[in-house]
Amino acid sequence: MPPVRNHAGAKPKNAGQTIKKLFIYMGHYKALWPFVLLFVLVSSGAGVAGTYFLKPAINQFILPLIGHQHPELSGFIHLLMLMLALYAAGACSTWVYQRIMLYISTQTLYTIRTDLFSRLEKLPLKYYDGKTHGELMSLFTNDTDTLRDMLSQTIPQMMSSTLTVIGVLVMMLVLNPLLTLVLAAMLALIMTVVGKIGRRSSAAFREQQKNIGRINGYIEEMIEGQKVVKVFNHEWQAEQNFASLNDALCASGTDANTFANILGPMMNNFSHIQYAVIAMCGSLMVIGGWMDIGTIASFLQYTRSFSQPVSMISQQFNSILNALAGAERIFAVIAEPEENDGGNVTLVNAVETQPSAAEDGKAHLVQSFAQTGTWAWNVPSAAAGNGKLISLRGDVVFDHVTFGYEEDKIVLHDICLHAQPGQKIALVGSTGSGKTTITNLLTRFYDVDNGNGTITYDGIPLKDIRKDDLRRSLGMVLQDTHLFTGTVRDNIRYGRLDASETQIEKAAQLANADTFIRHLDKGYDTVITADGGSLSQGQRQLLSIARAAVADPPVLILDEATSSIDTRTEALIEKGMDRLMEGRTVFVIAHRLSTVRNADEIIVLEHGVIIERGTHAQLIAARGRYYKLYTGAFELD
Repeated sequence: MPPVRNHAGAKPKNAGQTIKKLFIYMGHYKALWPFVLLFVLVSSGAGVAGTYFLKPAINQFILPLIGHQHPELSGFIHLLMLMLALYAAGACSTWVYQRIMLYISTQTLYTIRTDLFSRLEKLPLKYYDGKTHGELMSLFTNDTDTLRDMLSQTIPQMMSSTLTVIGVLVMMLVLNPLLTLVLAAMLALIMTVVGKIGRRSSAAFREQQKNIGRINGYIEEMIEGQKVVKVFNHEWQAEQNFASLNDALCASGTDANTFANILGPMMNNFSHIQYAVIAMCGSLMVIGGWMDIGTIASFLQYTRSFSQPVSMISQQFNSILNALAGAERIFAVIAEPEENDGGNVTLVNAVETQPSAAEDGKAHLVQSFAQTGTWAWNVPSAAAGNGKLISLRGDVVFDHVTFGYEEDKIVLHDICLHAQPGQKIALVGSTGSGKTTITNLLTRFYDVDNGNGTITYDGIPLKDIRKDDLRRSLGMVLQDTHLFTGTVRDNIRYGRLDASETQIEKAAQLANADTFIRHLDKGYDTVITADGGSLSQGQRQLLSIARAAVADPPVLILDEATSSIDTRTEALIEKGMDRLMEGRTVFVIAHRLSTVRNADEIIVLEHGVIIERGTHAQLIAARGRYYKLYTGAFELD
């Protein structure tokens, strides 16, 4: 089997590139962005303008009217109504742009998730060999969640806060440039302290995300293997391992949230100190006659308005870095190269012409656009628009094939075998001898490098056949069955999506699954969940065999297909399996040697080398490795 690697998460390497990609996704809704900017401007502008009205309210109405028994309040009421209208417009604008941003962020995440899942479906198997399930699931959960929070909350808040800070700064300069300089000096000191804490906080958040991915992967692994855990009384060890991972998450989470939670109170206290200093300086200027009371009142309110968005921006800094790190991981997967195909030979429906209809008096294959039950390879020729049809027979040849998942670790050494149409080829050998690797090459899950031998299918180089068409001609029954959520009928139809009800039932009968299916609560309409957890292992294997039968492929790969079926059940399906294999080329991987006695050729592998080959009788007579395995002198690992 190919090696497995675990790549831990890392901090963003190119935040600018990640932001650019996010803008490309969000740019699909560019028609909405002018409205977002407009309503953000109205929202921020209403708050800034409303604060400025404190100056005329105090200077022109409140102070002059002090001591009057019957003051004229019409002007003051008019000003208050204007302020109320401004704040109402600001509140409505805030609601509108938040709703628009919610729509943009939701649709953007929908597109990103779709692209991510689509890319995962197109990646080669070797990519999954180096990734854990938890690591991949974290892309759709943790990383997507942090990205959603940034798009729907952080970005709108940042836009509003930035515009508010700019507007407030302009108004403070208009009101009193000297106090503005004092405020700027204090702000520089505050941001220096906050920046140092923010850097430590961002590192802690990255470590927290890494540990979340690890613990999610472990939880998924333990849930899937709960039976094994209980059988071997491994609950205590599982809890200890979980506690270790949980401690690491707790430690990183504590560090991350400690620094993050420090920022809020620190910024609040700094803002109070800043407010007090500005109040003292402003009071001295009022006493000295350099400023009126209305101006200092407005300025103090601007000071508070200035500190709040700055504090918010600093607090959102860590969440932005965290979201960008997650987005970078997502985009890295989306940017992964798709499974390389390179084939141009396709599988088509064909019909055989009558000899009398041909010029040379011989029967020929002609492509058909209807289901005919006859398949052929369409091999493009040099002449434009012409293609040569080769009958799909199932003739497979491995010619001096050498292969390794890694260059320095060769798995197969100079493999030569020829599976003629209709032959049953059995591959036996100990674990790691290369049996499954042969089927991985046949299905083009992996390709043989140039110069390391060739594999042909009906005389066509395997690399020239498109992978989708090649796999359509193959049927596989694996040792580890996998059933999908859906009805029994849907799971059988998975082998051939256009299969009719009759074809589904015939396939089930062929695999001897029909009897137990009809005894289920709803028969073929019984819903399977949790990978068929309510079914026995043998029943799940029977459904897997029926799924392969309904595909009606010319080549079958049976990887320990009956290993999970008891002896009685195996005897019941033996005739059905024989009917299924009749007229097909079959590759059988088996540890139970009794299942391969009727094979046309048995190939014994050891460390990627063919050490024996022949029929059952020939190998028994040779009294070699196979004989010892069969008689129990050696056991397959």
